[in-house]
Amino acid sequence: MNTMNEQGEREHRARKRFGQHFLHDPGVVARIVRAIAPQAGDTVVEIGPGLGALTAPLLAAAGALTVIELDRDLIPHLRAACGGNPALTVIQADALRVNYTQLAAGRRLRLAGNLPYNISTPLLFHLLGHAAAIQDMTFMLQKEVVRRICAVPDTADYGRLTVTVAARAGSAELFTVGPGAFQPPPQVDSAVVRITPRPAPFPIHDLARYDRLVTLAFGQRRKTLGNALRGAMTPAAFAAARIDPRARGETLSPEQFARLANVPG
Repeated sequence: MNTMNEQGEREHRARKRFGQHFLHDPGVVARIVRAIAPQAGDTVVEIGPGLGALTAPLLAAAGALTVIELDRDLIPHLRAACGGNPALTVIQADALRVNYTQLAAGRRLRLAGNLPYNISTPLLFHLLGHAAAIQDMTFMLQKEVVRRICAVPDTADYGRLTVTVAARAGSAELFTVGPGAFQPPPQVDSAVVRITPRPAPFPIHDLARYDRLVTLAFGQRRKTLGNALRGAMTPAAFAAARIDPRARGETLSPEQFARLANVPG
């Protein structure tokens, strides 16, 4: 999702192909900025700034700001919202293709934004691949996605996204936002989540193997682990990891997935 100011609202029509829903509630904008709490000297990057309603206060608080916007037609509105401030750096690019490690240039990024719903999950996976270069991420997402990020085992929301995030970051839902805060209003509720990269709180010898097993386990949720991981885990490996192959992936904690991954298949 994106943000807007009144002039931009009159001049720019939200484009469905970009998943644009412009935030127009100043109270919500202020609450997001307080949650991010940018400080002078932070390397803050906003993804999907849209018309700049969130951008302007972030820039004022941090002193400098980089934004990544795909829709080139929004860039003049964005610059206008920030009064032409030269401390604003605009990157016209697809956020899914940005190398965030390279962008960080040895510093750690503080990422923020109202992410388009149509790319939010793949973008999160992409960002997690650059977790070492990221200090924290504060995003507005579809509430359903936030619940999946923060879910606990053996619940309907628990899945691949939950377990992938848990190996790389902590997460917390901060607050929810109703459709009326946006123009045009989305058909679902939104929520703001903070994702804070950190080392895994349990041993993972091979992160790529962990990810591969998690993907297989949730590829067909109703399958038992013995069936879902056939070819990747032997009965002896399940026994060594102390995991019942008759269990389903949704019942395992991230630490239990790590135990599986740490045993040779």
